[in-house]
Amino acid sequence: MARRHVVVRGRVQGVWFRESARRRATELGVGGWVRNMPDGGVEAELEGEAEAVAVLVDWFGQGPSGARVEALEVEDREPTGETDFRVA
Repeated sequence: MARRHVVVRGRVQGVWFRESARRRATELGVGGWVRNMPDGGVEAELEGEAEAVAVLVDWFGQGPSGARVEALEVEDREPTGETDFRVA
């Protein structure tokens, strides 16, 4: 199992980023959460099988159609057993 904390910067709010992330995480069987940040970025915690989390982190580097990702920060975290994914 793997857990990653992700912060995405750029044009990532107002482009369905969070809902698209939730859908992709559900497809991959990844748990965690995603939320907008006051500074215009998006923050997420992703947990699941290492390969699925890696695929989702790669997706966060692109985002949905309409997003323009300028920076992606990824940090390893200790898995907590989270299995559901939610928009916070």
